[in-house]
Order: sequence, then C-alpha cells, then structure tokens
Amino acid sequence: MELLSYLLEALTPINLLLALAGVVAGTIIGSMPGLSATMAVAVLVPFTYTMAPASGLIMLGAIYTGAIYGGAFAAILVNTPGTPSAIATTFDGFPMAKRGEGALAITLATVASVVGGLVGGISLLLLAPPLAEVALAFGPAEYFWLAIFGLTLISALSVGNTIKGLIGACIGLLLSVVGVAVVGGDIRYTFDSQALLGGIDITSAIIGLYCIPVLIDLVATKDPHITMQSVDQRSHLREAFRFALGRKLNMLRSSVIGTIVGILPGAGGSIAGLVAYTEARRASRHPERFGKGEPDGLIATESANNATVGGGFIPTLVLGIPGTPPDAIILGALLVQGIKIGPTLFTAQGDVVYTFIYGLLIATLLMLPAGLLLGRYAFKSISKTPKTLLVPTVAFLTVIGSFAIHSNAHDTLMMCILGVAAWILNRFGFAPSPIVLGLVLGQIAEQGFVQTYLIGNAQGAIFDTFFGRPISLGIIICAALALFYPLIAEHLKRRKDRKEKGAIDVLTEAKQANTSCRSSAAIGFAALFIATGVGAYVETQDMSAMGAVFPGTIAVIMVVLAVILAFQQLRLPRGQKVSVEGHELDAPRESNIRRILAVVVLGAWAVLLPVLGFCVSSLLAFIALTANATFERPSKKEIVVNLLSAVVIVGGFYLLMTEVLLIRMPESLFF
Repeated sequence: MELLSYLLEALTPINLLLALAGVVAGTIIGSMPGLSATMAVAVLVPFTYTMAPASGLIMLGAIYTGAIYGGAFAAILVNTPGTPSAIATTFDGFPMAKRGEGALAITLATVASVVGGLVGGISLLLLAPPLAEVALAFGPAEYFWLAIFGLTLISALSVGNTIKGLIGACIGLLLSVVGVAVVGGDIRYTFDSQALLGGIDITSAIIGLYCIPVLIDLVATKDPHITMQSVDQRSHLREAFRFALGRKLNMLRSSVIGTIVGILPGAGGSIAGLVAYTEARRASRHPERFGKGEPDGLIATESANNATVGGGFIPTLVLGIPGTPPDAIILGALLVQGIKIGPTLFTAQGDVVYTFIYGLLIATLLMLPAGLLLGRYAFKSISKTPKTLLVPTVAFLTVIGSFAIHSNAHDTLMMCILGVAAWILNRFGFAPSPIVLGLVLGQIAEQGFVQTYLIGNAQGAIFDTFFGRPISLGIIICAALALFYPLIAEHLKRRKDRKEKGAIDVLTEAKQANTSCRSSAAIGFAALFIATGVGAYVETQDMSAMGAVFPGTIAVIMVVLAVILAFQQLRLPRGQKVSVEGHELDAPRESNIRRILAVVVLGAWAVLLPVLGFCVSSLLAFIALTANATFERPSKKEIVVNLLSAVVIVGGFYLLMTEVLLIRMPESLFF
C-alpha cells in the first residue's frame, strides 16, 4: 500500500505536467546535434531548486530520458547522432530514411525507447541495491577491458574491412589523449596550442565526423535528401508495434544489456547501444542486412541506450557514484535538496525516491505520444524542406551545437577539420564510427589501463593484475568472441558456399576475386598512418611513464595495423578501379566544385565566427550555402523567402541561446 501511495503522488497533475514538459523539452534539445542530454539537464536544473524535491527530480529525469530518445531524430534524419548514445542508431536508421521509411524508423525508435526505458526504470524500482553491488565489483582493470570490449565491436561493424576499422579506432584513441593526461597530468600532442590543452571535445568531434560528410555530399546533387513515402499521413504505429512484437526477444535482450551497462559508471549509452547492436546482428538470421536499413538494428540500439537511464540511476542513488554526466548533475540537485545518498536512501527518504522512480516511469510512457507527434512532424518537415534551406539549416545547427558546448569557437573549427578529414577517409573505406568509438572510450580505457599498470607494477605482477581477475577474464573472452566471431563466421560461410557450388562457379568466383585491384590510395594511407604512429611514439619519449604508456602502446598498434594493411594491398594485382568504396571517381566537375565550396564556406564560418560575431558570420554563411545548394536560377520570390528564412533561423536561435539557455555567444560587430 505504501508503494501505491507513492505512485498516486507521482500521478498528481503538477507532476504529470512536469513530466510531460520535461520529456518534450528533452526530446527537442536532444534532437539538435551538439545540444546533448548533459546540456539539457545542466541548463534546466536551476529551475527545479524552488520545486518540491520529488517534483524537481521527476522533471530532471524526464528531461534526461527525453534527450536520450531525442538523439535518434537527428541520427535517423540527417545521419548525425543528437547524443553520443545514438551513434549506433545511424547505422540502420539513416538508410531506412533514405529509402523512404523515415516515419517507420522514428516510430520504431519511439516504441523501442519506451520499452527500454521501462525495463531500466523497473529494474531501478525493484533491483537497485543488489544490482549496485555489480558496480562495486569493477576495478580499473575491468573498466579497461570493458572499453577494449567496446572497441572490439568494430570487428562486427567492419566485416571485410576489419583492419581499416581497427586503424580508425586507433585514430580515435590517439585523438582522445590530446591535451592534459587523465592520469599524470602530462601535456600531450597539443603542438604548443593552448586551445588543445582541454583536449578534443567529444560532442564537437561526433558532429563533425558524422554530419559534415553528409553536408558535403548533400550539395553535390539536386537529388532529395530522403525519400518521402507516398502515404505519409500514417503514424505507422500499428506496423511498428507488430514488428516490435515479432522481435520482442531482441528488444528485451537489448533492454537488459542497456540496464547492466548503465549500472557501470562511465560506460554510458554509446557502449550499451553498440553491444546490443552487435548481439542483435550475431543472433539475426540475416546479419548481412545490418547497416543497410535493418529495423532489428534500430530496435536494439534504441532499447539499450534508453535502458541505461534507469540503470545509471542505480549506482547514483545507492552508492552516490554517477553512472553518466547527467546522473552527476542530478546527483548535485539531490544534494542541494538535502537528500542523503546511500544504501539507506530507500528507507530514510523513500517518499522522495520512490515518487521520483514512478515519475520516471510515467515520463517514459508519456514519451510514446509526445515522441510520435514530434517525430511525425520532424520527418515530414525535413523531407519536404528543399535543399536550398535544408543544407544551410543543418550546417547552422552543427556550428551552433559545437560552439554552444563551451562557448568556444575553437570547438567549431575542430569540428570542421575533423569533418573534412572524415569525408576523405570515408571515401577510402575508413568509416567514422570506429574513430568516434575510440574517441568516446579513450579516457575510460586510458584511466583503467594506467591505473592497472601502476598497481601491477607496484605489486610486481602486471600480468596477474590485467588477466588474473575473474570478471576481467570474462570480459576478455567476450572481447575475443566479438573480434573474431564475425571473421570466422564469414570464412565458414564462404567455405560452405564453395562446397555447394560447382567447379564452374568456383572458377568464375576466382576470376571475380582477381578483379580486386591494388589501391594506391590505401597504400598511401597506410604509409601516412605508419608515419603518424611513429611520430606519436617519438613524442612519448618526453613524457612521464604514466603519461606515455597508453599513447605509446596505441601508436605501436597503429603502426602494426598499417603495415598489415599495406601488405594486404601489395599482395593484390595492379589495376585501375572505377570507384572507391561506392564513390564514383569520375564525378561531374560541378559536383566536386560544390563540395569544395561547401568546405570553404564552413571553414571560413568557423574562422570568422569570433571575428565578425555570431549573427553576421552566420547570416553570410547561411546565404552562401543556400546559393551553393541552388541548382536552378531562383525567382525573386525564392530569393526573398531564402533571405527571410536566414534572418528568422539565425535570429531565432540567437535569442534561444542567449535569452533562454543563457549561453554566451560571440558579439556581432553591428548588434
């Protein structure tokens, strides 16, 4: 009966209104690249100080869960994760949108997010104290191997290009060590630039690595960004529920994975989504469909990353150890409200904590109608928006999102640089996802690696420290399976196919295999990565042992992988390929000029932002990108509409950032 009274308290009109407002605000903020769940909670937390403790926490929890879900919108519609948790959502969500199934993809993501959120919330309600002990069992070695496990998932995402995927992970890991070392305080790879002392911001890097390549290719042709379905008035809710019920095992398994990963402080939704995605692909009867618009992949990642919300609150409330940055902010709000965190929380202040948990479950349920309404509107709006407005608007969101994190124009410039580099690398088979994964997991991996190394060195048993604990061995086995299982499965499948085919088919296949030619570009990149690895290793000679051990190890691994890549290419016969990883080499000259102009405008925008100010630089860049995305001579009416749109969008976001979110923006020369 006591638990029922807490449920009734959570169902009061004021708490329901706060939960709905929090979900809507969080979804909108999370759907904008750069405006992450952490920012959403941090910006709005002061408004909860005057509320009753339970009501304030319900609103913060609703904002958090809404922002995690909102990250799927940008991932599906513009191939850019709104939050790091939505990295794996891009793998199948964006391909679904491109072939005209964007509305179905958003509805599936909504249903999966609600189910995942409910599983995480119910786990928080029923299993918090015993599950919190799992987090206490993890030491530095376990966190290191957990990060390595996350990186080995690249193998499952890069079948046929595993070496390139692992090189991409090394690039991300090296990017993660730029700045002041997390252990030891060494200043690394800053090239005497003060702007790099703080390292490379993860959110800005994600925006650049995912969104900028899409923008560069978006201006190349006048083809629509995504296909609008012929019947676009349906919500697809019945179809999504039918599909989700048919994949209920995948959804439940992914939700449990998300809850367990969420319990581990620092792991977060990005690891949960990737682990669930990999497991869904392994268990699928058609793993070859993943990455090409497979709904099972979308269901897995969205169930998992939303389940981490409830899972992350378990160590936060029971142990006072925040699972994610938003959890840390909410923990601060709890302390401000005078709530004592610890194992006695559920008995001493059960009225607050249980009301909050029920409110979180209610907010998750409210996410279904709110998300369907917002998602339907978002898909219809983006699919109907002409490129002349879509290109500059998306570019504007990337710039403002990367700047608003720290109010630092250097983050915007770094976003552009990484974006252009990602576009070049992607054309030659180096996908952005491994780079992002290395960057996201880098600090977790380094901290665990260095601390374990120091403990093992002090005890004179480095090997036992890394490999002697049962949990570590279990994670190592999982990592080895994740790394080698896709390769072994692919090899066995080829052997089976060859046995089933006749001698003529085998000869034909051999001739087709011989058409694979040596890539001079791949050899050139291998040489570049060898030089980069050698240079990175040489730089470690001036660092302390703590600061040098991790980047030095990664540099050596990168050199070895690059040598393997070069050797693989040199074994292939000489020839001339007509395309590179699906990109035609003989693209029209006009398309390449438009791509170059887009890069120039974005670079100039980032450089001039602190000089001309936000409004002036953004208006000029908006107009320039509009002109670059125009393929036919515009009428006077279209010119006026584009100019008014530029003024309204730039001015509206400027007021939002300065007056509502209170973010410091660079001042204009004129106003």
